[in-house]
Amino acid sequence: MAGHVAGWLLHPEDRNGLMAVFPPAYPEVVAHHVTLKSGVPQDFPLPTETEGFVVGMANDGAGVQALVVEIGGRTRRPDGSTYHITWSLGPGRRAVESNDVIRERGWTAAGERHRVRLEPEMFG
Repeated sequence: MAGHVAGWLLHPEDRNGLMAVFPPAYPEVVAHHVTLKSGVPQDFPLPTETEGFVVGMANDGAGVQALVVEIGGRTRRPDGSTYHITWSLGPGRRAVESNDVIRERGWTAAGERHRVRLEPEMFG
């Protein structure tokens, strides 16, 4: 049965370090994972990369903040969307909206690349 998410967990130490560089803009801090692909079966092969770089940020000014991540030299996921970490959310907003915000509004490059350790994982 499909319905799982394949991707990477953000290492807790890296999460904490990024909080100082990219303060959450909204009250609900997510800062949990990067999605490779949604709606996959439990036996979907996990990714092999174990690090990435936060290279930018998107914020719609209305409750969705996401950090853009480069993995394997690219920010574009195989499905055409952008690798990201939903960073923080305002009331009534959902993490899945990060994809729309990045696609519709684009993102701003960070002043420098911030290395993050990523643990391949299956969610849900």
